[in-house]
Amino acid sequence: RKPTRFYAGAQTPFIDRIPQLLGDRLPTWPPLTAQSPSAAAMSILPTASMQALRCCFFASGIIGMLVVYGLLQERIMQHPYDGQTFTFSVFLVFLNRLAAVIFAAAMAKADGQSLKHEAPLWKYLVVSMSNVYASTCQYEALKYVAFAVQMLGKSFKMLPVMLWGLVLTGKTYTWRDWLVAVAVTGGVTQFLMTGPTESQSSSPSDARSNTVHGLLLLLAFLALDGLTSTMQEKLFKEHGMSKYNQMFYVNGLSACVSCVTLLCSGSLAPATQFYFAHPKFVLDSTVLSVSAVGGQYFIYSLISEFGALVFAATMNVRQVVSIIVSYIAYHHGITFLQVGGLTLVFAALFYKSVEGLRSSANKPKERAPTETQPLAADGERAGSAGGAQGNLYAATSSSKV
Repeated sequence: RKPTRFYAGAQTPFIDRIPQLLGDRLPTWPPLTAQSPSAAAMSILPTASMQALRCCFFASGIIGMLVVYGLLQERIMQHPYDGQTFTFSVFLVFLNRLAAVIFAAAMAKADGQSLKHEAPLWKYLVVSMSNVYASTCQYEALKYVAFAVQMLGKSFKMLPVMLWGLVLTGKTYTWRDWLVAVAVTGGVTQFLMTGPTESQSSSPSDARSNTVHGLLLLLAFLALDGLTSTMQEKLFKEHGMSKYNQMFYVNGLSACVSCVTLLCSGSLAPATQFYFAHPKFVLDSTVLSVSAVGGQYFIYSLISEFGALVFAATMNVRQVVSIIVSYIAYHHGITFLQVGGLTLVFAALFYKSVEGLRSSANKPKERAPTETQPLAADGERAGSAGGAQGNLYAATSSSKV
């Protein structure tokens, strides 16, 4: 035989014919397919890294935007411009809603979505009215109480929400849930009772009455904010609209409601005059509106990709950062007992966030929220991953800006 029969003139390269020549003497390995463990491991690593980076990006966007938003809220409502204090809260809501309308229209056009109203306009109007007056109460409260009180006020409703759920719907909670709720309520109460809570713009002689007035406004805000969330959820479920469609109509009608309120109260002319008389106010209010819209975008993105539990944990971090930055930026006074109250509140909230994320990770992965699911229903979606704790997240996390 000629020794060249295996390679000379052969159509197949010699290196590729070795297995054929040796037959069964070589071990065989399964091909590296998409289903093999090696390929799966190689594909998971970059995907997991990218997911982690996206989560950090959205969470950082929320914290950054809402910290700026909180600082400017306090700046506008509590500190004078050239010796004049801004007092027209509804005008600020009007400016914010105009920015949100422009954003929603641009995003809907970029995504090729229709801006035809999917629900009767009166339903959008109900959401708009509650949204406008909830935001107005939130701004007005800053005339009477400190920014930290406004932040903590959103956590104070946790225990009442659980009690109402127990009495009205028969919901059950674990002893850990009750312990967290009592710790948060106790920490907020300690903060309110052991140091200064009034706004810097309020009169020291009326500190007690101002604090009561501010807390009443915060209660009104929480009630109206809850109505807004409920109606938003109802719109999404009944009419299946996109998020930008609802943003466009709710914010458009909110701008109309704000404008009518300003006209009826006779505040439109003096508010407009204040706006053009103070260039620094123009800059602050513009950045406030941009940060509010940017915060909403990051909130939508984080919830749609990573769920309400991650959002709730992010909002807890945002509360801590916002309060610390406020105290540093505006040199607020605080007592050691108030620091203890803040520590108790945020320790309990962080514990609840970690517990919720851990329990969610141990359960089968749920279907990701779609675009037509409501942002306002973050508490309910959190509850689907952690039972009754959804009510706790609904009580401590607010997506409204």
